[in-house]
Amino acid sequence: MKKIVIIALAFCIQNVFAQANRFVYQVTMKPDAANKNDIKTENAYLDISQEKSVFYSENRVKRDSIMQKTFQSGGAISFNRDQMEGLRSNINYSVEKDKKNQKTYFKERLGRDMYSYEEDRPLNWKILSETTKIGEYKVQKAETDFGGRKWTAWFTTDLPYQDGPYKFSGLPGLIIKVEDSQGDYSFDLMKNYKIADFPSMNQFGNTIKVKRTDYLKQQKKFQEDPVSFMTQGGGGFAQTRIGGGGGISAPRGNSRGGGNPGDFRKRMEERVKEDAKKNSNPIEIQ
Repeated sequence: MKKIVIIALAFCIQNVFAQANRFVYQVTMKPDAANKNDIKTENAYLDISQEKSVFYSENRVKRDSIMQKTFQSGGAISFNRDQMEGLRSNINYSVEKDKKNQKTYFKERLGRDMYSYEEDRPLNWKILSETTKIGEYKVQKAETDFGGRKWTAWFTTDLPYQDGPYKFSGLPGLIIKVEDSQGDYSFDLMKNYKIADFPSMNQFGNTIKVKRTDYLKQQKKFQEDPVSFMTQGGGGFAQTRIGGGGGISAPRGNSRGGGNPGDFRKRMEERVKEDAKKNSNPIEIQ
């Protein structure tokens, strides 16, 4: 009987450690430098396990689910374009923190491929004596300069995680709130709950590992010539590629005569440039 109890206890402990904790943040952004009254708000998840954490958009999970059902049905189930448009996100990236190696990885799609780099700038926090209460948590103030912005964070030691949204981490507790001094970006913890495991993200195209400085060059190149990133060349950048195909190539026109490659290029360039204008105030300005 004692042996059965020990086995059952071990199984329960294993299940607890197999779980992850999800922290839901409300992200408030002013991505358009020319129109600070255009405020975007959406939710993002910070999923934390013993080994790692991942920060990503809630809308990405919803979009992935719809796309996955469409692909699995072989096209028998079509997605609602208006619904997909409503799930567009200003958080088109994910941030993964490897707890064992103390490394942070940023990933974002440019065209058909996913680009990934290791963050090479440390977060140097100044912990202040000021405390207050946010919701149910007693929090303490900390400040840092990162990505060309001055950030103020409030962390709590009530939760045993030295983590936070986006690339923020390294304080003696979980970051409950962090915002920049200009009021352009704010991350506010709304709620948290346990999940069985990290969700699987749809991976189309390749994952290309680059240095951060090279990623910034590729990002600029994509904004100037997005069509080149929809072809096999992926913008012409030779780096480590992981995974198989599955990317989306530029169409060569259609049988109904609805578009030729020139029209497609023009429409795509106009859309990317318009998006670039609307996102002229990025979270990192340096």
